[in-house]
Amino acid sequence: MPSQALRPHTHSQARLSPQDEAFLDDLERSGSLFFVEQCSPTNGQVLDRALWATDGKLDKRRMTSIAATGFGLSALSIADARGYLPHAKILEQVRRTLRFHANELPHEHGFYYHFNDIGTGARWSDVELSSIDTALLLCGVLTARAHFHKDTEIVDLATKIYNRVDWPWMLNGGDTFSMGWKPAEKGKPAGFLDARWAHYCELMMINLLALGSPTHPVDPATWSAWTRPRMHFDGFDYISSNDPIFVHQYSHAYFDFRGKRDAFTNYFDNSVIATKAHKAFCLGLGKPYTDDYWGISASDYEGGYSAWGGPGSQKPDPTPADIAKGFGPIDGSVVPNAAAGSLPFVPGDCLHVLRALKDEHGAKAWGRYGFCDAFHPQAGWYDTDVLGIDQGISLLMAENLRSAFVWETFAKNPEVGVALRRAGFAAV
Repeated sequence: MPSQALRPHTHSQARLSPQDEAFLDDLERSGSLFFVEQCSPTNGQVLDRALWATDGKLDKRRMTSIAATGFGLSALSIADARGYLPHAKILEQVRRTLRFHANELPHEHGFYYHFNDIGTGARWSDVELSSIDTALLLCGVLTARAHFHKDTEIVDLATKIYNRVDWPWMLNGGDTFSMGWKPAEKGKPAGFLDARWAHYCELMMINLLALGSPTHPVDPATWSAWTRPRMHFDGFDYISSNDPIFVHQYSHAYFDFRGKRDAFTNYFDNSVIATKAHKAFCLGLGKPYTDDYWGISASDYEGGYSAWGGPGSQKPDPTPADIAKGFGPIDGSVVPNAAAGSLPFVPGDCLHVLRALKDEHGAKAWGRYGFCDAFHPQAGWYDTDVLGIDQGISLLMAENLRSAFVWETFAKNPEVGVALRRAGFAAV
């Protein structure tokens, strides 16, 4: 097997206090439980969301998330490595999940629908075939393949799922990927969404998975085709757009960008700056945001769901649609996964705020699966739900801070090193 993903980078254990370790272990153990309890017992699909106050029973809602299932496969790998759950139980859930996604769940050219029914796997409503959510599933699939590499069935099923993805098809004749595709319906012909992954965000995983594909690769030129706009805020200069902080986290949960760069930047260092800028942005909003209370990202809020951005995302007179997209006044809510997803980038500040949130709000905000998705104490509002993707990014980045386990496991897939080399990465 080739050297692991261009690494000479050697992970050095973060200097964590016993109290930090205990907190992170609790966060991970609780988060892992979500992916075991809130999934189909027959096909392994993970629910998009579930009640925060639960006794562990499967939520009655039926909508699963293909991205949450990908995070779930990664969470199961972590839980196995940490000994949180019996090995045989984990192994069977991984097999069950991969069997269903390899052989039964509907797909087109290897891409899956964003949301599906937990029982049948049928497409949910009129959702799109999603390129980014399929990529998140594939990252989990490849993590499981590498961790459970001694299990022939898991390796074969995971390889089948990844190798059949037709990446050039999702380019749809362009040099950047479409965000998705919809089948013919209601008199409309089948076709690709007009929106494309055309500027820096969570998209890097799509391009890298496509570059590394042994069966349907894309031209390396696609890596340079998307733009890298620069954000200037409060003395911080970094690649970003008016997007939520999670765009600096999702691809980084799997691809280890430490100690390497392409022709444009060191993306790990870029996320360090983005996290520091995000904290400064929150504190600049004034009360209730403080060192003990900061961090916002796409999440629930008292009025529904918002893709809250960061620097550059505010408007003086926002419409309701603006607010829902994050371009409007932030209402004072805090979103724990915003800081949790950045734990490897700015561990001191992120650990401080997360521990402060748990210590201050306790059982109002922390339950069986860890933090609820978001809360606004001044308004007396605590979310009733947890979201799979938000639990997932928190769990994975906590483990990467502690041990680099996800980075190191994912990098054992030889396609990862191929992708990084084709994208022009070199160690620095």
